[in-house]
Amino acid sequence: MMQHLPILQVLLPLLGAPLAALLRGRDMAWGLALLLTGAAFLISIILFSQQQMTGETLVYDLGGWPAPIGIVYVIDAASALVLPVISGIAFVATIAARRLVEAEIDARDHALFYAAWLLTIAGMLGQVTTGDAFNIFVFLEISSLSAYALVAMGAGRDRRALPAAFNYLILGTVGATFYVIGLGLLYMLTGTLNLMDLSERLADVQSTRAAFTALAFIALGLFLKMALFPLHFWLVPAYAHAPSAVSALMAATATKVSVYVLIRLVFGVFGIDFPGLADAVGLLVLTLGIAGAFVGTLAAILETDLKKLFAQSSIAQLGYMAIGIGAMSATGLAAAFIHLFNHALMKAALFLAIGAIAAQVGRASMGTIQGAGRQIPLTMTAILVGGLALIGVPLTAGFISKLYLVRALLEQDFWLLAALTFISSALHWPMFGKSLKRLG
Repeated sequence: MMQHLPILQVLLPLLGAPLAALLRGRDMAWGLALLLTGAAFLISIILFSQQQMTGETLVYDLGGWPAPIGIVYVIDAASALVLPVISGIAFVATIAARRLVEAEIDARDHALFYAAWLLTIAGMLGQVTTGDAFNIFVFLEISSLSAYALVAMGAGRDRRALPAAFNYLILGTVGATFYVIGLGLLYMLTGTLNLMDLSERLADVQSTRAAFTALAFIALGLFLKMALFPLHFWLVPAYAHAPSAVSALMAATATKVSVYVLIRLVFGVFGIDFPGLADAVGLLVLTLGIAGAFVGTLAAILETDLKKLFAQSSIAQLGYMAIGIGAMSATGLAAAFIHLFNHALMKAALFLAIGAIAAQVGRASMGTIQGAGRQIPLTMTAILVGGLALIGVPLTAGFISKLYLVRALLEQDFWLLAALTFISSALHWPMFGKSLKRLG
């Protein structure tokens, strides 16, 4: 059984989704989702422990066919770290979903909701574990299509969820199309889609225009999926008008998986020595990251709706991850991974807390939360801690990741970029301060 854990991580929620759709009792569908997400979280912890103890990459050959002929699932140091983040947040969000879903979604749709919920989680876990570039696309579509449906289910309470889901679908489809075009070019050049095999064969053709074009298409597609500025327009409406449980799951995990896939392909397949990567692509990602950090923060300062406010801040936080990637260094990559981990925890806590507020006072906006801190002090504490971590206050998780980020920039003498990163982070104070004033 232990050797099958890498595939069971994905298979349990994937097979559980159609079963959840068949269950009529809403508590039964929720119970099944809770059981399967809990099992996925437990498996991810076991896989993380195994990988850390042995220090070796765990490879599972699907159907007994080894790579590059067969499809493999790979648990290395990076995926072993990301898996518990996704499955753990999914498990916690599923616990909270019972009350939030009952308050926001018609009881007749609960079974379908949890079916789409499990498909989204399975798709994200599959993207992290698969060792095949086309399988990443398959799991990307599984998670995206079900996420579109989850966002649209918010229409029962907020009709704006429908255009938000439609825009998300259109832009998500464009991003997936760019990604698969890039894969087609890579397959034409190398004759393989296995990630390890791709990295070896790509070395022989890396100087060709087709190889750089493939990188451009793949990067652009993933920029759309991770909502990197200026391709972020789908994110705020989707997070703001989706059901509260969906907002928490997506804000904490969906874009982070795309960040992880981008890192995996750029550094693991193309490699830092790929012509034009460190110069042209690195500079582009740095520029977009800095711009996104300012645009997201400034937009959040002007926002009055709490879900939109923290959705705008997600654009800024994704910008920080992009800065780490664009630095094209070991320290920058570490900063991107650390912030990916920390931001997932921050946003899960914040959006679940906002969902708890909305369950009591309705739509959580600056006009409806006056004095809520005295009524729900524990929820207020969660928002306080999460907000301070977003700012990067010392002794919080956000401080550690931003410290690594500034260090990565200073190592390469990017003094101006380091200063801009610090300023954009400091701008979170007025954004968060007005929320605390109202809540208090």
